[in-house]
Amino acid sequence: MGALSDSRAPAVVRNPVGAHVPVAGGLAATGLAAAARVGAEAVQVFVANPRGWATPAGDPRQDERFRERCAADGIPAYVHAPYLINFGSHTAATVDHSVDSLRHSLRRGRDIGALGTVVHTGSATGGRGRETALAQVRERMLPLLDELTHEDDPWLLLEPTAGQGFSLCALVEDLSPYFDALDHHPRLGVCLDTCHVFAAGHDLAAAGGVKAVLDELVATVGPGRLRLIHANDSKDVVGAHKDRHENIGAGHIGAAAFAELFRHPAAAGVPLIVETPDGPDKTGMTRDVATLQALRDA
Repeated sequence: MGALSDSRAPAVVRNPVGAHVPVAGGLAATGLAAAARVGAEAVQVFVANPRGWATPAGDPRQDERFRERCAADGIPAYVHAPYLINFGSHTAATVDHSVDSLRHSLRRGRDIGALGTVVHTGSATGGRGRETALAQVRERMLPLLDELTHEDDPWLLLEPTAGQGFSLCALVEDLSPYFDALDHHPRLGVCLDTCHVFAAGHDLAAAGGVKAVLDELVATVGPGRLRLIHANDSKDVVGAHKDRHENIGAGHIGAAAFAELFRHPAAAGVPLIVETPDGPDKTGMTRDVATLQALRDA
């Protein structure tokens, strides 16, 4: 059955490796089956259309089954908020929708027992400066963080982008003013996407490249803020500012960088989620999960 078997007791897994799984047809019915198929030890899901503003109510039966199965099997779960969210937008309607959409993803995260809700850090649109956009991030996002008062609320995990356009946060150093804008809230963390950070200009493939990035991350936001890693190789070269994921070891980052990642103390215990191409044979993600597990256990 793989990692999501009803018959086994939960086990402590160093750096659980899992995948973003589809949930059309039901969080538990579809999502857990997909996770088992790829051998996932952790899962990430959407709880709304990732390219829309709808905020659908969940199915309580599916929520309960998903939450109970993940808890029973020791599977950490995460929600990825919709891609349209941008708290730096100059368009009032976009910002209003962003507030509603992120609040929905955070609350649905609590419903299903998610440990974190991932959101892209957005961009400064309309020709406005970074400081103006970050002031708006503070005004509209900080109240959502302050709503996280339940013990089982998820962390809000900021995911820096690949540096396209007028990105507010791509390089690790960009997290400093973003965290400052949000008062280094105690429920604020980071989801580091390896493809994004490579595309933004951090050369993970260079000797010591992963150590340099993670050392800088800890120096920038403090220890314990790295809560999730999106483990994706890159189709493009370092600094290309293109968000194109490749299978582990088949891109410009290479498998050795992921092996180095597992050895860094900042990544100790942090789950990895694969968002790589599954390919026409539907086995790409399964291979990537297995590859990362093998690198971890070597």
